[in-house]
Amino acid sequence: MKTKSTLILISGLFILLLNSCTSNGDEKNISKFLSDRSHNMGMNCMDCHKENGGGNGWFVVAGTVYDSLQVTPYPGATVKLYTGPNGTGTLVHTIEVDTKGNFHTTEMINFGSGLHPIVIGNGGTKYMSSTISMGACNSCHGNSTGRIWTK
Repeated sequence: MKTKSTLILISGLFILLLNSCTSNGDEKNISKFLSDRSHNMGMNCMDCHKENGGGNGWFVVAGTVYDSLQVTPYPGATVKLYTGPNGTGTLVHTIEVDTKGNFHTTEMINFGSGLHPIVIGNGGTKYMSSTISMGACNSCHGNSTGRIWTK
């Protein structure tokens, strides 16, 4: 009987250890065109989707795309990150914008010496004139700079 109790206790500790090793940073969370699971459009996603932040997964790049009036979220756009300006150089990553206008990924991205984002909508492509070295897009856009938008 003592051996059986010890095994139960050990397996209980093992399960507890397995659960405590599961990190929020290991959770995969990537936006998709037809998904509607995102929320808080226009907010800085990385306020919650970071270490000890409470959001599902730690986002590497995230933000919200709006229409040309910069009022209504724009679903179905695509965000691409290039090594060169205006869609030149190497395409490093592509992120789909969901039905609420949000885009996000927990996939690792090498920003190197900076990446050049572009946003592609049904009516054309918008190029960001400067490079990014981090992906908290809504930390600036909608706060200190205009919103991300496309046609």
